[in-house]
Amino acid sequence: MSRLASIRNNPQFLLLAMAFVMPLTHSVWHALLNNFVVEKANFTGAEIGILQSLREVPGFLAFTAVFVLLAIKEQTFALLSLAVLSIGVAITGLFPFEIGLYATTVLMSVGFHYYETINQSLTLQWLPKDKSAHFMGTQLAVKSFASLFAYASIWVLMEWLGMSYSTTYMLAGGIGFIIIVALWVSFPQFKQVSQQHKHMVLRKRYWLYYALVFFSGARRQIFVVFAAFMMVEKFEYSVGDISLLFMINYVFNLFFAAKIGKWIHKVGERNALMCEYIGLIILFICYGLVENSYIAGTLYVIDHLFFAMAIAIKTYFQKIADHKDIASTAGVSFTINHIAAVVIPALLGIVWLTSPSAVFYFGAGFAVCSLILSMNIPLSPDEGNEVVKNPMGWANIAPPKPQPESH
Repeated sequence: MSRLASIRNNPQFLLLAMAFVMPLTHSVWHALLNNFVVEKANFTGAEIGILQSLREVPGFLAFTAVFVLLAIKEQTFALLSLAVLSIGVAITGLFPFEIGLYATTVLMSVGFHYYETINQSLTLQWLPKDKSAHFMGTQLAVKSFASLFAYASIWVLMEWLGMSYSTTYMLAGGIGFIIIVALWVSFPQFKQVSQQHKHMVLRKRYWLYYALVFFSGARRQIFVVFAAFMMVEKFEYSVGDISLLFMINYVFNLFFAAKIGKWIHKVGERNALMCEYIGLIILFICYGLVENSYIAGTLYVIDHLFFAMAIAIKTYFQKIADHKDIASTAGVSFTINHIAAVVIPALLGIVWLTSPSAVFYFGAGFAVCSLILSMNIPLSPDEGNEVVKNPMGWANIAPPKPQPESH
């Protein structure tokens, strides 16, 4: 009983539990989406681009989370958001037509983006700076395990048992909702370390963080929307093929995400992000040239692994931020992340109709911008040391000295 009590009274376990339930439901929505819209609603690149743009609108409005916090606490808000996400996933299969899919996607996305906003805020508040990168890596590993379970379930339910899309969506959303209710009952309301600002915060000294987040959102949309869509449209991957590909992705995250978090703490945010962006430039160019389905799948797996390094953007902000700014800036950063994300899928969906390769070359361009920005990160970022004065200097390439860990 004492061990159970220690788990219930540790906010990190709640963060990990929420990190498990989110992909358990959302991964089902994501894995089935491309096949569902093509087979049941006859979507082309134009419609999928519109749907994905609508999906990002709640992310663009994530700054409004700080106003919701005037009425409810962050922990409660996170659980409510997960409940909305689960409901949205559960009813997706009931509306296999264009307007219905747009509506259920927006509902699901409201829950998803509010949860991601508050989860980032709580993680940065509840974790010490020297532990946050490793913990966020552990969160990714937990998410990967949940996603693996979800994809394996899709494989069994749809490939072996012949279950319909609507039943699979309903099952995923329903199980997620039940788990959320259990978390609501099981965990106490944890105290905040410091009182967070309940208004929008935009600070000049955070400009580099804002810029990194903006290009991260622009670049990520090409991976999330068009790389997966290419697998279905160009290489004719089935639901089972897509699920297997995603499972391989999350096996890598399961084993390597926590190690990536430790590595980021060791080499520093600057070097980690530069490594990520150089890799992504090469990958996006390869996407534009690939003609073999197996090579395309390999690129997708490598691409997914590189994105785990984006932890470094969050830990960079944690190191330079005033602690009271974290909740408000989490919402603002998600809005900045989605400024381009709202527009890019629709615009590039049109480009896709004439030149799918050009879409990925745009992604390489965004990665180049991110690489240039990452050179401005100091080796040891802190309040008052947010941006390096000599970003192109060779002296800045060496990794920082390991910092002592707190006990």
